[in-house]
Amino acid sequence: MAARSLASLSLSFGLVSIPVKLYTATDSDSAVRFNLLSKEGSRLKQQYVSEQTREVVPREEMVKGYEFEKDQFVIFSADELKALEEGASHIVEIVAFVPEKGVDPIYYDKTYYIAPDKRGGKPYSLLRAAMAKTGQCAIAKWAAKGKSHMVQIRPIEGGLVFQQLLFADEVRSIVDLHVEEVAVSDAELKLAIQLIEQASEDHYDASQYRDEERQRVLSAIDAKIAGKQIVSPEPVEISPSGQVIDLVEALKKSLSAGKRTAPAAKTAAVKAAAGESPAPRKSAKRTASTVAAIPKRAAKKA
Repeated sequence: MAARSLASLSLSFGLVSIPVKLYTATDSDSAVRFNLLSKEGSRLKQQYVSEQTREVVPREEMVKGYEFEKDQFVIFSADELKALEEGASHIVEIVAFVPEKGVDPIYYDKTYYIAPDKRGGKPYSLLRAAMAKTGQCAIAKWAAKGKSHMVQIRPIEGGLVFQQLLFADEVRSIVDLHVEEVAVSDAELKLAIQLIEQASEDHYDASQYRDEERQRVLSAIDAKIAGKQIVSPEPVEISPSGQVIDLVEALKKSLSAGKRTAPAAKTAAVKAAAGESPAPRKSAKRTASTVAAIPKRAAKKA
């Protein structure tokens, strides 16, 4: 299925305007979702009830409001809200270039891709090549749906990433946690560095890892579909906090354990990358057809 764009934008690069299309870069539909049912198996329908009258309010009678004081609202009509959204700009204005690693990942919000639209291929490729050559990324301003956004545009192999950023007041400071700084010895630091070097990789390879929790839930769903009893996993034993007597000895044991298990872990990772292990399914709906449909009861009229 061809990718579907979310919006058509114009990327302003000096006096050059690059027509681009915006696409999602992540898949948020991979989570296993459960429906809310009655004990008889009927799907439940969400309703909104007025706090004053305790009566159900139909959607066509609902309006949106902003609470400026306790229980005090200003009401916006659908046309007024639409007018606010129409104030959004399709122009993404580049305001600065910074080193590629000049943006702390803590400011990363939603991730998108941008691809050239009609007649945008040449300037798009030029911008990408120039940033890749200089090791720079672009910082740009963008307004959408009544809110201003800052974005980072960075080059990757095959195109450009459109990284929406958080503002400073949207990120909490770790200073507020008052983290205690504790001195460490040279011996402890040396062993910790060795442990890091032993487990170091050139880069994060997402294909070597699986969503084990999602797979466990899907397996339980399959067991339910097949009429089998779900067996609870064995609880994982966790060492009580604050019980490490000798930190150096614990680090040495970690290094020894890492040397013994590294080849096996590497082999498993290689097998997974080669597709020898069964890949997790995208959805549990594939086997849903094997289940007899639960008869729905006719809704009782009030």
